[in-house]
Amino acid sequence: MRLRKKAWARPELESSKFFLTDPETRKDKWHEEFKNDNPIYLELGCGKGNFVSVKGAENKDINYVAIDIKDEVLVLAKRQIEKEFEKVNRKPEENVRLMAKQIAFIEEVFGKDEVDRIYINFCNPWPKKKHNKRRLTHTNFLSKYKTFLKLNGEIWFKTDDDELFRDSQEYLTQKGFDIKYITYDLHESNFTGNVETEHERMFTEMGIKIKCLIAQYNR
Repeated sequence: MRLRKKAWARPELESSKFFLTDPETRKDKWHEEFKNDNPIYLELGCGKGNFVSVKGAENKDINYVAIDIKDEVLVLAKRQIEKEFEKVNRKPEENVRLMAKQIAFIEEVFGKDEVDRIYINFCNPWPKKKHNKRRLTHTNFLSKYKTFLKLNGEIWFKTDDDELFRDSQEYLTQKGFDIKYITYDLHESNFTGNVETEHERMFTEMGIKIKCLIAQYNR
């Protein structure tokens, strides 16, 4: 669905202490940005922020960076993050950053070995073969992630789409990742600590099983 432009969204984002207007300037300086040496976890396509808000609030010793492209979506993520952090009496700027950026240019934002984990939750499956290269798990994107993902770093991937899930396993293997965990029915598996996203809830209510894998980068 096409979002209507909201003139107030960008000013509200820019007023936030955890939204970055110039994330490229943090490349090779992310630990300086957070003022600690804690692990950095990156969510690609954070949507309305349910996932990163819960993770960030629950795990104060992990730094989270969440990216999406539309101000109109990111401003909802900002509000959701603030809501979750208020529950635990903490400030989001302690360990969360939001940014607007096309994921195709993500390597402009992070330097070598700066990211410990990448989350990809319910990305566009791009089912037409001519569009496959746009998938966030495609080998083209994996090559970009490898420029900043640490040795033994991980990609955590969830999807409702069977074809995307199958193809993604091939992409990951081709690019030197080992699949350490896989399930074709996440909610009936022994997986613990799952945070349900808005898309995940929608697909589950439709009776669609959620697929999930964890792949480790071994160069």
